[in-house]
Amino acid sequence: MAEDKAEHRGRLIGRKDNGQELVLTIILKTIRLWPDRKDMMKALDSQVAVVTGAGRGAGEAISIRLAAMGAHVILVARSAAQLDRVRGQIVQAGGLASAFPCDLTKASAAEELGAVVAEQHKRCDILVNDAGVGLEGKLLHEIRPEEWDLIFDTNLRGPYLMIRALAPLMIAARSGHIINISSLAGRNPLPKGAAYAASKWGLNGLTYSVAEELRQFNIRVSVIAPGSINTDFSDHSGRGAASGKDPKKKLQPDDIASVVATLVVQPPQSFISEVLIRPTQKP
Repeated sequence: MAEDKAEHRGRLIGRKDNGQELVLTIILKTIRLWPDRKDMMKALDSQVAVVTGAGRGAGEAISIRLAAMGAHVILVARSAAQLDRVRGQIVQAGGLASAFPCDLTKASAAEELGAVVAEQHKRCDILVNDAGVGLEGKLLHEIRPEEWDLIFDTNLRGPYLMIRALAPLMIAARSGHIINISSLAGRNPLPKGAAYAASKWGLNGLTYSVAEELRQFNIRVSVIAPGSINTDFSDHSGRGAASGKDPKKKLQPDDIASVVATLVVQPPQSFISEVLIRPTQKP
């Protein structure tokens, strides 16, 4: 954590019984637990960040924030049109971004992405696995096997494939940060959302284990577990718009981006391994 350079000195003056003046100098230092946004601007100059699910919602907000911090952001999602829109916003604001449409449920697509990043950028400093799918409320026995497969292929297999494709670049550089966007549903029971919850419990376990595997290479692996997010896709409760929750009380995509921005500028000797983030008021 960076300390504020300004020091505030005060002087307390009293007297002992023998009449000698007692001078106490107090130095008050302000410690910033969360870096100031101004301090983080351009903190990622020359770095390369890959963000999945970058076409909308939290992934879009994360991409825009990392680009504003100076990173070249590689935008990954299925929809080329959505990625082009996000890339346009970043470029218009003076940032750097590339769009890479692909289906992350396919191993060949992730391998191709890894090869492109290695060839064109020769590095990957940050990987944010945000792509995910939910499922409107169904009891577990009502879920079709293909629905189960889609949830796990996207929410759990996708991050594995991305780590498999990009971790070698981080290992070679002995540096990097992987951030998986999980859910509070991965820490609590979720009736009529068992498949989604199970995929997020699995993502949490993957994150904790990979963090131990990669720390020897100076690579940090973190997980963010948000509650209800106000997006048109999924609120990370596994129920999306079907939850009927008040969107104004939900977390906003930029709230998640702020947490990601904080994680990636931690000093090298430490890292935040897990962040749980909830709405202030229950939706």
